[in-house]
Amino acid sequence: MANVQANGFEHRLQERGNMRHPLATIPVTVQPLGNIPNTPLAASTISFLLGALFSLGVALFLQAGLVAPWWATYQLGFFVAAWSGFHWGEFAVTAGWNLEKCSVDSFLLDNGAMYHIANGTALLEYLVTLYFRPSLKTHSYISVIGVLLAVAGQALRSSAMVHASTNFSHAVAFRKRDSHQLVTEGVYAWFRHPSYAGFFYWALGTQLVLQNPVSFVGFAIILWRFFYRRTRAEEKALVQFFGNEYEVYRRRVGTRIPFIP
Repeated sequence: MANVQANGFEHRLQERGNMRHPLATIPVTVQPLGNIPNTPLAASTISFLLGALFSLGVALFLQAGLVAPWWATYQLGFFVAAWSGFHWGEFAVTAGWNLEKCSVDSFLLDNGAMYHIANGTALLEYLVTLYFRPSLKTHSYISVIGVLLAVAGQALRSSAMVHASTNFSHAVAFRKRDSHQLVTEGVYAWFRHPSYAGFFYWALGTQLVLQNPVSFVGFAIILWRFFYRRTRAEEKALVQFFGNEYEVYRRRVGTRIPFIP
């Protein structure tokens, strides 16, 4: 009887060890980079900080800026809200619809030095221009266009990640999993790479909001080169995965990113 009880207890312990806790941030199919602690505490702390930034940014945007300090503009408020909302959304959508790949890296905060340099440069351009030539930041219609473009880009990217679910990955997959399916419906019926197109237009939208001509051109060039190379590499793998089915899909649906067929 004692052996039976012991065996039953060991079995329950093994089952509990195999269960994935809802708050777990240990992905099944990818290995975290390790630069940020991959723990629920880290994920909750980052979410709190991003949420605080988002709230401050939205409040500043809805207040149409403040009289003082001079840098507290609605444009900066939207940029801060858009940036923090994007990174929180990446983690939230991955946790909700692609849990097997969810980790602290899903925030995309460890996205390479160039990404943070680009955003830092954009902020620097905005603040320097605002301080020395504030009249150059008074074209409100440009910011309105930027807000619409950024919101549309964010919606497109998030909806693409939701629709693709476990078929989506932040990193290009060069090995086909048994569960990997070719998604051609929903937003994928209109955009061949909707998550890339969404980010492309989101990023350009943020620079229109800030009315940053230099950063707008720089973002456009850098992102175009990045997504051109990434789509070529990814589509080479997808042709190997799905053969003629992907070839037909590629001929039928464009990327909707300028000059990337």
